[in-house]
Amino acid sequence: MPRFSIIVPCFKVQGFLRECLDSVLEQSYRDLEVIAVDDRSPDGCGAILDEYAARDDRVRALHLPENVGLGRARNAGLPHASGDYLFFLDSDDTLTPGALRAMADRLDEADGPEVLVFDYARTHWWGGTRRNALAHVLAACGDAPFTAAEHPEILDLLMVVWNKVYRRDFVEAGGFRFPPGYYEDTPWTFPVMLSARRIATLDRICLNYRQRRQGNILSTTSRKHFDVHDQYERVFAFVDSRPELAGWRPYLHRKMGEHCLDILAKPDRLPPSDRREFFRRTAELFARHRPAGEPVPAGLRVLRGPYAAYAARRQGTRAGRELARRAARARKAAAGRVRRGVGAVQARRPLDPRLVVYSAFSHRGVLGDPGAVYRKAREIAPHLRGVWVVRDEETAARLPEGVEHVLLDSPAYRRVTARAGFFVNNVNWPGALVKRPGSVHVHTHQGTPLKYMAADLLDRPGARFGVDVPQMLRRADRWDYSLVANPHSELVWERAYPCHFTSARTGSPRNDVLVGADAQAGPRARARLGIPADHTVVLYAPTRREYVRGGHVDRIDLARFAADLGEGHTLVVRLHPSLAAGHARGTGLSDLHRRGVVVDATDVPDVEEVMLASDVLVTDYSALMFDYAHLDRPIVVHADDWAAYTASRGTYFDITAEAPGHVTRSYRELASLMASGGWRDEESARLRAGFRERFCVYDDGLAAERVVRTLLLGEEMTGPATARVPAPAVAGDVLASR
Repeated sequence: MPRFSIIVPCFKVQGFLRECLDSVLEQSYRDLEVIAVDDRSPDGCGAILDEYAARDDRVRALHLPENVGLGRARNAGLPHASGDYLFFLDSDDTLTPGALRAMADRLDEADGPEVLVFDYARTHWWGGTRRNALAHVLAACGDAPFTAAEHPEILDLLMVVWNKVYRRDFVEAGGFRFPPGYYEDTPWTFPVMLSARRIATLDRICLNYRQRRQGNILSTTSRKHFDVHDQYERVFAFVDSRPELAGWRPYLHRKMGEHCLDILAKPDRLPPSDRREFFRRTAELFARHRPAGEPVPAGLRVLRGPYAAYAARRQGTRAGRELARRAARARKAAAGRVRRGVGAVQARRPLDPRLVVYSAFSHRGVLGDPGAVYRKAREIAPHLRGVWVVRDEETAARLPEGVEHVLLDSPAYRRVTARAGFFVNNVNWPGALVKRPGSVHVHTHQGTPLKYMAADLLDRPGARFGVDVPQMLRRADRWDYSLVANPHSELVWERAYPCHFTSARTGSPRNDVLVGADAQAGPRARARLGIPADHTVVLYAPTRREYVRGGHVDRIDLARFAADLGEGHTLVVRLHPSLAAGHARGTGLSDLHRRGVVVDATDVPDVEEVMLASDVLVTDYSALMFDYAHLDRPIVVHADDWAAYTASRGTYFDITAEAPGHVTRSYRELASLMASGGWRDEESARLRAGFRERFCVYDDGLAAERVVRTLLLGEEMTGPATARVPAPAVAGDVLASR
C-alpha cells in the first residue's frame, strides 16, 4: 500500500501534462501511485498518459468513455486508489522539489491527521511567482492537530481541493465525492474541513499553482458560473444533515454571499446579459439560507435590495476610486511643494560638521559597514551626532536602545539630511536627496564584487532587468569616498562607477569583528543561535540567480544535505537578502527550521555572527566568501551552474579557477567531499591562503577606526597600503583584459 495516491484528471492540457507528471515522478520520495484520468480529452493527453504508464509502474492511466468534467473525473479515480492519503493534483500544476517528503514527514509528526493543509505559490505565465498571501495562517495554527472550530482561520485559506491531502479511510467513511459543474471544490472542501477531527498544517510551498494566460475554466465567460448556487445548496444540505455543525451556518452564509458577489464583480465571468439574473438568484439563495436572528454584514446588505441599487453602488465605487486616485496625486504634488519649500529653508542654514547621517541595506537598521563605523564613532568620537534613517516604524522598533533615528521621507529626515556634514551608506541614497557643497558622502559598498555591477551591467540585459543604471550613476556622483578592502575592489568600483570619488583604502569596517575575533567568539555566537557547542557547523549561503525570475533556484535539497552530513553536524542556511521576503523560504526552509533539521539564519541581523558560529562555508558565488576568508576557515564553492550564472550575470573573474577552497560541480561531489573530510585538507588550506593574500589585503581590524579618524575627523592614521597599484590580475581576469 503506497503512502500517497495522487489522482490527476486530464483535459486539454497536453502542453503542461508532462511537466506535471515529471514533478511527481521525480520526487525524492517514491512511495506513491499516480492515477491519471483521461477525461475524454480531444488532444494528446491520453497518449501521454499511456506513455508514462508504460515506463513507470507507479502510473495507471484511466480513459473515460465520455467527458464528465473535473469533479467526476476525480471521482472516477477514487475506486482505484490504494494509498494511505489522497492527493488531487490538477494536471497543469506541479509539485515543488521535496514536497512529498515534507508531507510524509509532517504526517508522521502529526500522527496521521485526517487532513493536511499545505502552502502553494501562484506561478504566472509571464514568469512571476507569488506566495499565498495567507501563508502565515499555516504557521499560526501550531504543530498539534486541531479542528476547524479550534482554528477557524484555516477556512480563510483558498478553499480548493489541491492544497490538501486527505486520509483515504476518512474520505471513504464520510462518503465524500465531487458533484458535477463549476466550483466543485466548494461542496467537497467545506464538508471535509468541518467534519475532520484532526487537521494539521505544513508551512511549506508544496505546489506551484499555474496561472494560465488563457484556458482557465473559471476565467471563461459562461452561464456555467451559475453552478455556484447549486454547490452552496449542497453545502447547506450537508450542514443540515449534521446537527452538530449547525453553528457553522452564519459563517457559511456569509462566505456564500461574498463568493457570489466576487464572481459577479469579475468582468470575465458572466455574460453581461446574465448579470441581473445571477444577482437575483444569489439574493434568493442568500435570503433562503439566512440564519434566524443573525445580522447581515454591511458588505452583503446590497443583496437585500434590487439589482439597480447594486449596479449603482458598483458604479459609485468605481467613481470613488478614481476620485481617490486624483486626490492622492494632488496630495503628493502638494507634499512635494512643501518638501521643496522646507528643503530650501534648511539649505540656507549652515551644515552641521558634527552631524553624521547613516543608512544601511535600504534603511533596514544598524547593519553592515555603516553600523560598524557608527559604533566606532560613538566610542572614539562621542561628540559626533549619529542619526540613522530607517524605512518604517517596525524597523525603528528593532533598533538598539539609544540609537537616534528618523523615518525615511519624514520632516525630521528632510531636516537632518539638509544639514548633515557627513553621510555614510552602503546603498545609494534616494534621488531626491540633494548633496550640499561641503557635505561628505562616504559609500561603503556591501562586499568584494565577483559579479558585474553598475555600468558593467549595460551589456547584460537580463542582469540589469529593473535596474536604472544611468540613475544609479547619477546618485553615485554624490560620493566623495568609496571604501575598498582590496586592490580588486578598487579597480572594480572605479570602473563600474565612473564617477568623481576617491578610493579610500580603509578595509571593510564590518570585517573588524572577524579579523579581531578571539577564541570564544565562535562559542558565544553558537550559544546565541542555539547551536550545540560540540557540533561541526556547516554554513550554506546561496546567492540569487539572474537567469530565473525572482532569483531563487533550489540548487541543493537541504533536508538531504542535512541528513548526509550526519550526526554531530548542524546545517545553517543564510539566504541572500533579496530572497529573504520572497517564496524561497516557503519551499522548505521554514518547515525544516521549525522541525530542527536546519537552522534558518536568514533573519539574524548581523551576518558576522553567523559566520563566527560556523566551521566551514559552502556557497556558490556569494560575496560572503570574501568576508569569510578573514576567519581562515574552510570554504567550499559549489558551482553546479557556473556556466549559466556567469553567462547571465557576468563575473570579473572565474571563481572556479581561483577558488578559496575545493570546488564541486554536482551534489554527489559535494556530499562526498563533506563526508570524506576533504573540505579541510591541506589543499583546501593552500587554496585559501592564496585567496586571502589577494582579497584580505587591507583588513587589519582597524577599518572602522580608520574611517572615523581619517574621513570624519580629518586626522591622519597609518593605512594598510601606501601605493595605488592593483594586484596582478590572474589569467582570464576580465579586469585585465579591458
